[in-house]
Amino acid sequence: MRIVLLGPPGSGKGTQAKVLTERLKVPQISTGDMLRAAVAAGTSLGREAKAVMERGALVPDAVIVGLVRERIAQTDCRTGYILDGFPRTAAQAEALDTMLRELQTPLDSVLSLTVPAEEVVERIAGRRTCRGCGRMYHIRYSPTKEAGRCDACGGETYQRDDDGEETVRRRMQVYTEQTAPLEAHYERQGLLRRVPGTGRIGEITEHLLQTLGV
Repeated sequence: MRIVLLGPPGSGKGTQAKVLTERLKVPQISTGDMLRAAVAAGTSLGREAKAVMERGALVPDAVIVGLVRERIAQTDCRTGYILDGFPRTAAQAEALDTMLRELQTPLDSVLSLTVPAEEVVERIAGRRTCRGCGRMYHIRYSPTKEAGRCDACGGETYQRDDDGEETVRRRMQVYTEQTAPLEAHYERQGLLRRVPGTGRIGEITEHLLQTLGV
């Protein structure tokens, strides 16, 4: 299956994409993961992407489209894939449409996770990351035993710059203005399916699988 997974930041796209890849036996293509790898490597692309993401803006289309084109061409994508975090704009969606027409491999479905805006803000702004081992926590849903200290290694936990409430709200605004209209794009193609993104992870996964008919 060739699937696009849509949803605002913090909607659980990444988590659900990982679960679905195991259930459907297809790879997850996460532009976020590819960009974070570039940031960690300190490449020129990584430095540019980091500055853009910290402002709550979107990385330029040309960079993202190029990354996705290379990834789709790899052999493990021949039996399908889940696109997580792409497309995010109308221009990206059109570029993807063109790419897939050339490859004669159309999408099977576009799934959109719907989550109330205030819940998204709470989910992201409450995240904390260990500086030592990178383990993730949440001040409400999965807090550390000792405030500010990682349970695993004792390292300091902190809030990433792009997880601050003000930045999250800007990211939500960007999503509303540039990404949410993609639902109309795919609805016209008869591909869009909306799935509630609230509740337990397993429940959301089952709703997604039922929507896909598997």
